[in-house]
Amino acid sequence: MRQAGLPSGILLLIMVAYVTDYSIILLIKGGNLSGTSTYQSLVNKAFGITGYVILSILQFLYPFIAMISYNIITGDILTKVFQQIPGVGPENILAERHFVIVMTTLVFTLPLSMYRNIANLGKVSLSSLVLTLAILVIVVVKAATLGPSIPASEGAWDFAQPNAIQAVGIMAFAFVSHHNTFLIYGSLETPTINNWSCISHVSVLFALIINLIFAACAYGTFTGYTQGDLFENYCKNDDWATTGRLLYGLTTILTYPIECFVTREVIVNVFFNGTLSTIVHVVVTICIVAAAMAISLVIECLGIVLELNGVIGATPLVFIIPTACYLQLSEESWNHWDKLQSWLILVTGTLVMVAGLVMTVMYPQPCSHGEEMFYCTPSNSSAYNITVNETVNQ
Repeated sequence: MRQAGLPSGILLLIMVAYVTDYSIILLIKGGNLSGTSTYQSLVNKAFGITGYVILSILQFLYPFIAMISYNIITGDILTKVFQQIPGVGPENILAERHFVIVMTTLVFTLPLSMYRNIANLGKVSLSSLVLTLAILVIVVVKAATLGPSIPASEGAWDFAQPNAIQAVGIMAFAFVSHHNTFLIYGSLETPTINNWSCISHVSVLFALIINLIFAACAYGTFTGYTQGDLFENYCKNDDWATTGRLLYGLTTILTYPIECFVTREVIVNVFFNGTLSTIVHVVVTICIVAAAMAISLVIECLGIVLELNGVIGATPLVFIIPTACYLQLSEESWNHWDKLQSWLILVTGTLVMVAGLVMTVMYPQPCSHGEEMFYCTPSNSSAYNITVNETVNQ
């Protein structure tokens, strides 16, 4: 929302949700048309070995970069939570993000990532969803209590901002689930297009509503000061924010294994013909998790990770590849509604990917990692409260 502008951001979020829903269903339709049951085999059927290699790279990169971003979030969030424990100061080892990332990896995310069947992560995903709803309540409460004391940034309520293209990439990152679509479709008791369409509609609509509430309340609170990691905006000594950070850290840890599962699945399909012995399964999982951990230890700014993953990984997976496969495989006439929509989404996705990558590289967004925001300083807060009150009175 900070990059797109609130009004245009809401419209773009709805658009990305629609494209996500449409393209998820289109993938399964393409699988049925081609007689394939995996994303890789579908693309291989449509575009041969070249398409297969490109997709495999994207399917690996997207969840792998997501794992890196989850580690960064965990390091950012839990260090601030631990500092609220009596006796734990900024110099304590629990306040060191590198230590926190390594320990959460060894104790939580690595063991959870060892599951071989994605269906086993169902309860983990449900727990993550419940925690997300609790975090949403906290964000809404803080919008009502903290928001009025923070002055709006210049141009905060303009219809659109110059970085709207990058915003689309971040939104695509938030919604993309195409890399595990066939895995989830195959886990259904009755895998049919009608059942899948119903699941897709409900899931994407629910995600859209949650994202809209999150985005509107958070941006309404912090406007142009909004950070890539939202909880970087809240003051360290804020009890509500501390609770939110703890829940956010937990839901991030619980989401991580799903991305690791998909990353490992790509490696299994490309290099091991779809099967792994127990020993190789353990070794591959450790290598993936260790690589993601190592990279996250040297990258501190979450925003740039989300942007790059959005334009490089998510946009092709959401906009380009599903529609390209359907256009290649479908025998419908050129003016059929599905084909017209597919062409429009394909062209739009290509423009977003190219323009978004250029803007992300040339105009990186600022990051105030680990710093207290200006409104957290008592003197600044008092001065701004006076200014706000005077403005309201006038």
